[in-house]
Amino acid sequence: MGKNIIVGQSGGPTAVINSSLAGVIKQARDLGADKIYGMRNGIEGFLKEKIVDISETIKTEVDLELLKRTPAAYLGSCRFKLPHADKAPETYEKIFEILGKWEIDCFFYIGGNDSMDTIAQLSLVAEQKESPIRFIGVPKTIDNDLVITDHCPGFGSAAKYVATSIKEVIRDTKVNDMDVVTVVEIMGRDAGWLTGATALSAGTDCSGPDLVYLPEVDFDVEKFLVRVAEVQKAHRAVVVAVSEGVRMDDGRYVCEYFDNDSRRTDAFGHKQLTGTALVLATIIRERIGCKVRAIELSSLQRSAAHLQSETDQIEAFRVGTAAVKAAFSGETGKMIAIERVGGEYYQSAVNVVDVQLVANQKKDVPREWINEQGDYVTQDFIDYARPLIMGEVSLLYVDGLPRHVDNLY
Repeated sequence: MGKNIIVGQSGGPTAVINSSLAGVIKQARDLGADKIYGMRNGIEGFLKEKIVDISETIKTEVDLELLKRTPAAYLGSCRFKLPHADKAPETYEKIFEILGKWEIDCFFYIGGNDSMDTIAQLSLVAEQKESPIRFIGVPKTIDNDLVITDHCPGFGSAAKYVATSIKEVIRDTKVNDMDVVTVVEIMGRDAGWLTGATALSAGTDCSGPDLVYLPEVDFDVEKFLVRVAEVQKAHRAVVVAVSEGVRMDDGRYVCEYFDNDSRRTDAFGHKQLTGTALVLATIIRERIGCKVRAIELSSLQRSAAHLQSETDQIEAFRVGTAAVKAAFSGETGKMIAIERVGGEYYQSAVNVVDVQLVANQKKDVPREWINEQGDYVTQDFIDYARPLIMGEVSLLYVDGLPRHVDNLY
């Protein structure tokens, strides 16, 4: 079709964000794109014209397969908040000037909520300018908090990792016959999907975590201590899974319990959350007096490509291919969404949805999927999440370690 395309990645990486990139590359090639460009470090790098020709680095089918198995963002990412057009028209003039210079026909952005806001704004400005350039969002986030889509690529693999890790931690805590509480902190600023996934560890060979706390329910420190003590009477080793973003009823994050709102903020104005497990461990140590461990999985949960969910990898690739098909068929200002198809076995389909309905919205874990006490998830949550972690991906090992493609940043 003789089109030049450009694709970028933004926000926190996932274990399968590069699978979506591979889908964009593969489908663009199959549809006859002239040039496939990548923006290094997202829209921030684009504004500096940090643009690369992806065909010079991803050349073969083997390269594509390795890309799908490579963690982090191959093109590099950014935490850059694109200002609104009415507040910074010169920024948009520069963007469209660069797009014209490189003769770009289609613009793809792989990311989460703020990335969909970027697509929403660019598509509106393009409409005002009567520009033929097409803008399509490709969903990605381990937080699983984008609306309309049933779930987000990246969540399934992260869920598989945290469920596996918590299962291993649980076994480790039972080695010694002693009173011990282990608090495991899971990513999730405002939505508890990933923390809830720790309950998937429960099965015939594992009891699962004892307590699970999500941001959707206010956290009460006193009730928490009572529940820990109750569980410890039943068995001496207690394992707690907690979202980094749990808040108390006064609006403060639990991680601010001791420092009273002194946290730095990132480029999006979000407080930098860390230390929730350490804060709770300190409180338990002071109030209950037993041995305590605090574990923060941090970036491990989003970079564990060795534990990719096959379902997640396949769907991440599909949303990438669907984005290119949508743009080449004339769509713009859209995001690719995943729809769960009913039936006895899990199936999914992809749809094209208006990105304006997605940007700046947040999908919470339904309150009815959390138990009445607010310290565990229900079977409905488990039934929702279980299919998304299914299947394993074979890796290529060299010298005993997984082989990746080198990142461009």
